[in-house]
Amino acid sequence: MTDHDTIPEIALDWVRAGARAVLATVVQTWGSAPRQPGAQLAIHEDGTMMGSVSGGCVEGAVVVEAMDALTDGTPRLLTYGVADETAFEVGLACGGTIRILVEPIGPDAPALHPDMLADLVAARAARRPVALLTDLDSFARRLVGPDAPGLAARFRADRSGPDEGDQMVTIHNPPLRLVIVGAVHIAQALVPMARLAGYDPVVVDPRDAFASDARFPGVTLSHDWPDAALAEIGLDARTAVVTLTHDSKLDDPAIIAALRSDVFYLGCLGSTRTHAKRLDRLRDAGLTAPDFARIHAPVGLNIGARSPSEIAVATLAQITLALRGAK
Repeated sequence: MTDHDTIPEIALDWVRAGARAVLATVVQTWGSAPRQPGAQLAIHEDGTMMGSVSGGCVEGAVVVEAMDALTDGTPRLLTYGVADETAFEVGLACGGTIRILVEPIGPDAPALHPDMLADLVAARAARRPVALLTDLDSFARRLVGPDAPGLAARFRADRSGPDEGDQMVTIHNPPLRLVIVGAVHIAQALVPMARLAGYDPVVVDPRDAFASDARFPGVTLSHDWPDAALAEIGLDARTAVVTLTHDSKLDDPAIIAALRSDVFYLGCLGSTRTHAKRLDRLRDAGLTAPDFARIHAPVGLNIGARSPSEIAVATLAQITLALRGAK
């Protein structure tokens, strides 16, 4: 994950190290504001910033407000827009409006209590989806899961923002993961692309010559057989799986494991003819037509991709469509 994906963890680390810190969260946007609701910025008492709430337009002004919040211990709601003189001064020239919640972290109400931040970070570490609900009048807060009334659709869509009662709903879903079965050339191109798109990639291949640190520096590698590797990783609805080996002994167990899980995407390399043979084998393994409908094969959007890098682009685009497209 990038630093932008670990803002609560960064803020908690600062506080645990004895520093004072502030968490800023985008509550609402109108027009072409560059960051979506739920985007966060952590501000250290020395002015250090991690994350972003506007892509650079209003961060300077938010830091000033954060320093004031550290002084009085009180959260505040800020609004910046093109019709605002303040917004002009800080350079919000993108034509949008942003509403930002600024919360000092501390033990005294109405600040964000470090224990609640720690509970949030613990849930994220356990890949447990949670939402932080914040009353925008009283700044009372509570953590809830995806079974809380009215939140299921928000969790599915990763959609943070205020509800009808002016309560901020900040969704914290588990980080996205991409499990790639087959440490081939396409995987070498797909891994860095996936990282840029916010995925934590894992490459699975029992062949040491393929899944080597030299070929995949800094990447999590598993040399277990795919069925054992995927069981160890733990597949869930925030995971995509791509099989690239062209070897049924490796691909098929991974495909079966993925189809018996809640992964949101399964893509398999191979021609239409190869896929037809694959379906015959999967049918013999007890899988059925509804299972087959979940498989994207040949893998990737049909953009005429030929090189490994182009196939990686097509694959990541199809994964993105599966995650963000119309349901």
